[in-house]
Amino acid sequence: MGYSQFLNMIPEALLVLELLVLFFADFFLMKDEQKTKKLGLIAIAALVMQTCLLLCAQPAVAFGGMYVATQAANVMKVILTLGALIVVIMAQPWLENEARKYTGEFYMLVVSTLLGMYVMTSSGNFLMFFLGLETASVPMACLVAFDKFKKNSAEGAAKYILTATFSSGVMLYGLSFIYGSVGTLYYDDVMQRIAYFSQFKSQMPMLLMGLVFFFSGLGFKLSLVPFHFWTADTYEGAPTPVTGYLSVVSKGAAAFALMFIFLRAFAPLAEYYEYMLYIVIVLSITVANLFAIRQSELKRFMAFSSISQAGYIMLAVIGSSQMGMASLMYYVLVYVVANMAVFTVISTVEQNNGGTTQMSAYDGLYQTNPRLAFLMTLALFSLAGIPPFAGMFSKFFVFMAAAQQGSFLAYFVVFIALLNTVVSLYYYLLIVKAMYIKQTNTPLPTFTTDLNTRVALAICTLGIVLFGICSCIYDYFFAVSVSVL
Repeated sequence: MGYSQFLNMIPEALLVLELLVLFFADFFLMKDEQKTKKLGLIAIAALVMQTCLLLCAQPAVAFGGMYVATQAANVMKVILTLGALIVVIMAQPWLENEARKYTGEFYMLVVSTLLGMYVMTSSGNFLMFFLGLETASVPMACLVAFDKFKKNSAEGAAKYILTATFSSGVMLYGLSFIYGSVGTLYYDDVMQRIAYFSQFKSQMPMLLMGLVFFFSGLGFKLSLVPFHFWTADTYEGAPTPVTGYLSVVSKGAAAFALMFIFLRAFAPLAEYYEYMLYIVIVLSITVANLFAIRQSELKRFMAFSSISQAGYIMLAVIGSSQMGMASLMYYVLVYVVANMAVFTVISTVEQNNGGTTQMSAYDGLYQTNPRLAFLMTLALFSLAGIPPFAGMFSKFFVFMAAAQQGSFLAYFVVFIALLNTVVSLYYYLLIVKAMYIKQTNTPLPTFTTDLNTRVALAICTLGIVLFGICSCIYDYFFAVSVSVL
């Protein structure tokens, strides 16, 4: 086993090369007003090239099965790269106005987190998965603390890094139980030995304890209830582009990795972990929706919305099937474009309204900025699952994947999720009401958006509309999901 194994990790190797290019470009470019734009163009070009490479990437295995890049994993990397690309584009105005000195650091941290997520999605061993998770989490903490002189940013970063450290410890504790039970950390070997040891009841308590601790640690990363307490403060304190990145890209990578592990390592324990998933899904969707109704600060509002969306994503994990994996990837893709559209509008309004992200700032927005209000409405309707937008189809597919289990509890959980969809529609409509119906004497003045914001909104809007029309996308996801089973 030599260094030639790295040739099977071309997407990850290219990301490392992009990191080096960004580092030297940041070091050698002159510090002038054009530096931010030049670095932005380099970062955008690198991510576009990365997407093109991934579209042509083939399945690969390296280091004795520690790295397993299935076709489904490559598709998921394309979705994650698309999310990172939108973040880089929409962050340009903020970087030029408030963080010009640290533009290079921002791009390098984004690419670093993306590298960690790539490793997570292509791991075939729990150790490789943990290394990828930490590679993504540590730079993410730096991104959350990017506005380090702002009180909320420092507070949000402190809560994020403390909970991330604690959750990593819990996860490692669970992995030690799993290793002590089966004597290996390779997913395929773990599944085989679980199937063998299941006839010896003495092994099961330690194994189940390890599974619970492992899921608890990853539940913090996904901000599932009851592991969600850090989410609202961190989302509020982080810069808005970072909040968008944290809410969609990292969550999508963690959800895909969790389902991959359940399918490839813990499949014989499905009868046990299903009950755990049922409880967490019902709590996440219900509690998050109830708290979202009470929010007046839009980033905290979107924090609870993202907790609820994580609960919906977990419905696909219940399926533990080809349809479940396809539904998860499709849901994450739609969630990326819809949520990033909302955060692009939030960032734009924040830049033109003295840095406020209060919901009251959107009162009468349609009077002065009708196009922005209209695009915000499309994104919110997609998040709520209103037809004919893509969000409706994404929710339908995860409901079908969960109901495919055929048990009474699965049907009950789907029914609770359907009821909560009505609740989510109500609180999303609160923003629409503020923009179109509420009257105010001091609405946000009319302003023009820059090119980067228009490009980001155009990509997101096209995704919201087209992903719901082009059925071939879901069919493609369904076809590549076979590689995981």
